[in-house]
Amino acid sequence: RPLSRPACSLGAPDVLFVDVDGGIAPCGAFADSVHPSLPALADRMPLPASTPASYKAECGSCHLAYPPALLSAGDWQRTMAGLKEHFGSDAAVDPKIGQEIGAFLERHAGNAGKLGSAGEPPHISQTAHFVREHRKIPAKFWQDPRVKSAANCEGCHRGAAEGRYSEHDIAIPELRR
Repeated sequence: RPLSRPACSLGAPDVLFVDVDGGIAPCGAFADSVHPSLPALADRMPLPASTPASYKAECGSCHLAYPPALLSAGDWQRTMAGLKEHFGSDAAVDPKIGQEIGAFLERHAGNAGKLGSAGEPPHISQTAHFVREHRKIPAKFWQDPRVKSAANCEGCHRGAAEGRYSEHDIAIPELRR
């Protein structure tokens, strides 16, 4: 079974990937130029080991602490700059904590060219990557009470909190492959 490329396919640096057979490799080993035939899957995208506790506490208190590779550095900068009006909530944080979280997100951000635009304000669900991965999901499931919205990864992906986004481990039976 071939290895699939996790977050590194989106440009995240310094992440180790463990495949289903127990092999371990740095994401750089999966560069397109080295393994052009491997599928560009991002079904394993755990938070980096260096994730600050402040990110998990501040961002994870309202929603999933999203893997930074899901947005580009520029999108994370705009997100952090707009926390006072973050999707209808005041999510502003202490400036020192904001700097720590912002630096972390930018350091581990995804490749803007591969992700595509996230809109204004940035929405992970508007990136070309997200749209491509979810293109076959019928619209009715985004309003399903088990899902609620495209921002609720855990509504479908049972392992999202651990960085597992496999289409084979979906919580909604009608969507399993």
